[in-house]
Amino acid sequence: MLRVVFPRICEIIMSPYESFHDMEERHSLLLLLLSVGVSAVEVQRPRGVPLSKREFYEEGKPFTCLDGSHTVPFDRVNDDYCDCQDGSDEPGTAACPNGSFHCVNAGFRPTFIPSSRINDGICDCCDTTDEYNSGAACQNTCRELGRKERESLRAMAEIAREGFQLKQQLIQEAKRALEDKKVKVSELQVSKKDLEEKVEAMRTVKETAEQPEKEAKERHLKAWEDQKALIRLEKDKTKMAEVFLELDDDADGFVSVAELLSHSEFDSDSDGLFTEAEAQEILGAVDKVDTVGFEAIWNTIKEKYISEAASDSPAPVETLQEEIREPVPDNDSEPYPEDDVPDDEEDEDEEDEDDDTDDEDYKRPPTKQTQEKKDDDEGTMPPYDQETQNLIDAAQKSRDEFDESERALREVDDQIKNLEKEISFDFGPSAEFAYLYSQCYELNTSEYIYRLCPFNRVSQKPKYGGSETNLGTWGKWAGPEGNIYSMMKYEHGTGCWQGPNRSTTVRLTCGKETVVTSTSEPSRCEYLMEFTSPAVCQEPLDTVVHEHEEL
Repeated sequence: MLRVVFPRICEIIMSPYESFHDMEERHSLLLLLLSVGVSAVEVQRPRGVPLSKREFYEEGKPFTCLDGSHTVPFDRVNDDYCDCQDGSDEPGTAACPNGSFHCVNAGFRPTFIPSSRINDGICDCCDTTDEYNSGAACQNTCRELGRKERESLRAMAEIAREGFQLKQQLIQEAKRALEDKKVKVSELQVSKKDLEEKVEAMRTVKETAEQPEKEAKERHLKAWEDQKALIRLEKDKTKMAEVFLELDDDADGFVSVAELLSHSEFDSDSDGLFTEAEAQEILGAVDKVDTVGFEAIWNTIKEKYISEAASDSPAPVETLQEEIREPVPDNDSEPYPEDDVPDDEEDEDEEDEDDDTDDEDYKRPPTKQTQEKKDDDEGTMPPYDQETQNLIDAAQKSRDEFDESERALREVDDQIKNLEKEISFDFGPSAEFAYLYSQCYELNTSEYIYRLCPFNRVSQKPKYGGSETNLGTWGKWAGPEGNIYSMMKYEHGTGCWQGPNRSTTVRLTCGKETVVTSTSEPSRCEYLMEFTSPAVCQEPLDTVVHEHEEL
């Protein structure tokens, strides 16, 4: 029976957290073993040597340095003189600068310290074994440290257990949601097909309604153009009659060469001399023309003709306006030298100039050209007749219905694309991270509000006003091999001044709650965010075994 249970005895009593006297706090198996009288005996070995290297230190036999470089009598082990280059002959003294001392720390975790710390007056090992000859007043705190660590591990184990239970719920919810999304995509595919057929039908209706609308509009426009042509013709005849009367100085019913010579604007060769021959040529090689003959030459002279009333008008109005727009200052001093006008005032001056230009256009009396333009005003196109308007309304209704059907089709198509993207997304081995999709989590610090939207982006916004800064958009899972889902990488954020684009690494740890716990900037423009989630929790072991091989 002893041979059967002995391995289990060693496993239990080798715990780094309990001494032999604490073993009654272990589980029922150890109590059973103790009831049959099983006990432990400390294995003898030189001070500072771990149990794993006990075989190399056999008392009474020469000791060979662990690097194989030298062999010395066993009595030189821990004689406070360094014989081996690797310091292995002085595991319990400070003789070798590169040596290490093994703290047994029964009841807690064993550890190694540099041999230079042996007997330096400072307690490094919780079991005080490093200060065996310094006189330091050390207390063995291993049992207390072990107790606290066990409490911490129990709390962590409880968090892991509850977190793993939540993770199982998340996995089940993700499975159901995935099936729902697949069903939804199938339904939307059917709707999309129906909408595509509807869009094509509405397109036909729209095009059918637009053709008579187009024809009716063209008829209306042609009628308006014809009406404008008649208006222009009447105005042209009126103008021609007015010019004939102005040119017929003697009112004899004829315009003669002599009467035409007073209008030098008709000088055909522009040499400054308007001769009788040139005037007679304009009149069609005759000395004078009546109204019928004048109508024949009207198209030749109407663009050149200048009314005598217009030629006798006073000096150009623009000069007067120029003088009005430049008032003389009250004194000769200027508020700023010409080269020192502030930029803001220069901008204001430019704006003022623009305003002045508008005012000038508004206030200036109409010139001959603007007056003629006003006279030539043909009005606005009359409204459509009722029949045409009905066709326009019908076509517009069909356009609206077509646009609505197209919008509905786009919306369904977008829904399908978004769902297919979500279905194909890598949310972990069992889709346990799917619940984070389309969610955001914030962390408030003294200066900033950090916002993490998993699988989307990370941002930073000043707490007391200011614009938001993009710290990176979703890149990939970036954990180490074998644990790739323990880190997220967000890249290509807002560029730093004369530096790289910002990026963020999100480190995920097990927790019952989904929350951002901290944010830091280990390197310039590279951020680290700590994030807890039950989706990270792994299934806890029934029994936690701690490898403390010290007796």
